Amino acid sequence: MIAFVRHGETPPNRAGLLLGRGDVALTDHGRAQAKRLAEALAGLDVAHILASPLRRACDTAAPIATACGQTVDVDERLIEGRALEEVSLGDFVLSGGEIAAMALIDSCVRLLPGVMGREASGAEESFAEGLLEYPQYTRPQLWEERAIPEVLLSGDHGKIAAWRREQAERLTRERRPDLWAGRKR
Repeated sequence: MIAFVRHGETPPNRAGLLLGRGDVALTDHGRAQAKRLAEALAGLDVAHILASPLRRACDTAAPIATACGQTVDVDERLIEGRALEEVSLGDFVLSGGEIAAMALIDSCVRLLPGVMGREASGAEESFAEGLLEYPQYTRPQLWEERAIPEVLLSGDHGKIAAWRREQAERLTRERRPDLWAGRKR
């Protein structure tokens, strides 16, 4: 099991402000939140507790580590030694870490056997071959005078596969030239 925990409340959080990389301590309420979480996690078989070096993250992790009989690991050598890396979801700012954590969890969990239903689903999706996914269509066959491409209605699986590949390449060139340029052909 992997658990992602956001730090407890800080004075800027209480005021409705975002912190970014600002390094502030938890409020009394934030310390109480961390303690309650530690009590809820006590007794779990926890192998590692990793925290950002920011004070608010370490102050949140400390009671959890104590309750689980672990230490909080914050060390650049750990990051280098375990080949850990900071992951960016893109060049934008979110209102909190929860959405980013859910996106990261979902992108990992879906790779587990049986999670997606059909085993081939993951191989047919965006980025599976360094390409964006081809356009998707459903019913009705005609919508606002826009028809589903005839090839998709043909039943010719070879032609459909070729069309999908052509479209994936076209969309990648147009929308993500960075992916297209870095692709191994």
